[in-house]
Order: sequence, then structure tokens, then C-alpha cells
Amino acid sequence: RLVGGDNPCSGRVEIRDGNQWKAVCDSDFGPKAAAVVCRELQCGTALPVPEAAHFGEGVGPMWDRELQCVGNESLLVSCPTASPRDQPCTHANAAGVTCTRKDSGQGFRLVNGSTACEGRVEVKVQGIWGTLCASHWDLLDAHVLYHHLNCGFAKSIPRGGHFGRRTGPVWRDSFHCDGTEEHLGQCPVTALGASPCSPGKDAAVICSDGFGSLRLVGGGSRCDGRVEIFQHGTWGRVLDEQWEVQEASVVCRQLQCGEAERAYNPPRAQRGTGPMGLRGVRCEGHEAKLSLCNTSLPERALEAGIAEDMGVVCWGEWSHQVRLAKGPGRCVGRVEIYYQGSWGTVCDDGWDLSDAAVICHQLGCGGAVEAVGSTGFGEGSAQIWLESVNCSGAEAALWDCPAGSWGQHNCGDKEDAGVIC
Repeated sequence: RLVGGDNPCSGRVEIRDGNQWKAVCDSDFGPKAAAVVCRELQCGTALPVPEAAHFGEGVGPMWDRELQCVGNESLLVSCPTASPRDQPCTHANAAGVTCTRKDSGQGFRLVNGSTACEGRVEVKVQGIWGTLCASHWDLLDAHVLYHHLNCGFAKSIPRGGHFGRRTGPVWRDSFHCDGTEEHLGQCPVTALGASPCSPGKDAAVICSDGFGSLRLVGGGSRCDGRVEIFQHGTWGRVLDEQWEVQEASVVCRQLQCGEAERAYNPPRAQRGTGPMGLRGVRCEGHEAKLSLCNTSLPERALEAGIAEDMGVVCWGEWSHQVRLAKGPGRCVGRVEIYYQGSWGTVCDDGWDLSDAAVICHQLGCGGAVEAVGSTGFGEGSAQIWLESVNCSGAEAALWDCPAGSWGQHNCGDKEDAGVIC
């Protein structure tokens, strides 16, 4: 992806590695790699590579390998890479790209709804608008689209032609969002192009009233992260000297994320840089929305402490995520679950093809080819969340299967479960 530019076809180069976006060092990036980036993003051709950090400095880790592109590759991940560099690179040396086209030729909109934030999903591909087929469309994808359109969060994804008969082509592209992306263009996508789609299978979204003005950013799911509120046409930070579980409870309730697990102050590297939206928030804990809490504290109280960004970890259905790590693609690898704000693994005790089938279905990766055990994809280093998983194969998510208690196990990291879809 390109970030920090004034359009989707210019900005700082970042590569998705596992579950992290990593900036690329300018010394490891040349004109041939820039040409591949513009081609992959359907952004025309690359202009001369700008100087280091031309689009500002990012945060987080740096990509540690040199890209040795020939220049005719269709995807950046297809380029050969050199061994990890000996000397670390900083964000002051981040590579940037500017392409000739000011937009990627792809857009998203909702049509035939009663508001701007509901309707049938249409995608613009190479300048042509068409309906998106719902064969791989889910609430995580819908949530990212809502984030992109400043619509808050999706309530449901109705089927059966809810928003009228489609016109034009039907796109079968399959988005694989985890819910943390800024827009659909950042989600991994399987581009299937125009192809048949059965009637009533149009992708659609219905908005949820009352919580579209709040979001959590920078976490591993839409239900944890730094709190931001949408006011006067822009997203603003929520700052406070004291941030406790009763305020966090209101945030989790408003976002339909279940109960508040904890309230915290994000570390310096994760703090926001935008305008202030709210400060001095005091809730009783029963309010339906954060904006209904008391925010009119005396001026002296505001001056008494140093206001910091506020973070929340919620506990509910949306706080669970699953991924496959350390494999050659997103549909092969070690099983990892996001739970209570952190990623952990699954013990391979009793791990079989029925368990693997649930993971593959949940990730939109087709059927299960193999259930891999005994660290077939390397050892994890984090918490082991589940053991003795016993799926029938029909469950919608891994955490719907019978299993031991969360976090309680007799396993080591040498027993991490894996999947090949």
C-alpha cells in the first residue's frame, strides 16, 4: 500500500508482513520496484522515485530485505529479495512512490439505500461500476467499507436482492479483510473479475443507528484500540487525565463489542496525531453513547493533569480474530487467534481435518487439505489460547467448537497447530 500521499497512487511504501504493515527503506528500493508497485495498484506508471521520507515518517517496524525486482513482475511479493540487512533502517529513510494515475481506477459506493450509509455494494473496476457478488462478502469486509465511507459500522449484510435489481456487470472479487484496514483497497483480495453470480447474491449493507460516530483504531480488531469520535466532518482523539472501566464500558456498548476488558493509555508510538474530539469524559457506565457522558469538567480539573489518548479492549464476538501465520500465503500456516487484545496459538492435541475445515471456511480459503501439528510452521512465542479443540466441521468459527477453557492448557509451543487450505 501507499500511505501519506494525497491520493491512493502516491505515498510511503508499506508491505504487509504477517499481521503488520512495514515501511521499506529507500536504499532497498529502486525504480524497478516502484514500477511494480504502480502496476500492482493499477496506478499507471511510476514517476522518478522521490527522496527519502518525502511522504513523512511512519511508525512501527521496517521491512528488512532489499527488493531485487526485475520490473516486469505483476506483484511486489513476486520480486526476489536479498538477505536481511546488517544495519537497521529508520523511518527517516522510508521509500516513497508517485504513480502517474491519481486514483487506482477502483472505487466503492452504496446504492438504492434510504441513506448514504446503506445499500447494494458497487465496485468500480477500470472505470466501470458493477455490483459486488456476495459469495465471499462478510461483516468484516462491510465494516472496512463503512470505515472508508465514514459511516461507522455495519449492522447486517442482507441477502436476496434487498436493495433492488442490479444493473451492469457483476464483480466476483473476494476481499479478505481482518477489520483493521482503513479502506477495502488495503485488504488482501482475490481478483476474480466479472463472472456469473446467482440472483439474490448481491453484496449489501445495512447501517446501525447510534454508533457510527465512534471507532477504535490501532488494535488487532475493531473492538480494541485507541478511541476516536467523528464530529464536524472529521475524526478526533478522545483525551483524558483519568480513563476508567465505566467509560470503557460505554465505548464497548456503543460499538456493540460486548463488555470492557480493560481501559488503558496507548504507548507513545501508538498515540494519535489528529485534532482533539473530546476531553475530560466522565461516564456513569450506563450511558448508551459516549457523547451522552459528562464532558464539561471545570477548567481547573482539565489543567490538573496531562491529557493522554484513551484505549479500550472489549470482550465480545467481534474481539475474536483468526489468522494463519508463517506460511507462504494467507491460507497456509500456523493457527493464531486474537483474544483479549493479543495473538496466541492453538495446541495440536486432537487437531484434525474437521478442525482445519472450520479455519479454512472462516478465512474464506476453501476446503482443508491438511491439519498440521507439531510446529509444522514454526513455534509461536505468545500465549497458547486453546487446546483439545473438537470441531464437527460445520461450525462458523473456531471458538464455536468444543474445546478446553481459554488460556488453560498443558501444551508447549512445540505443539502449535497448523492448517493447509
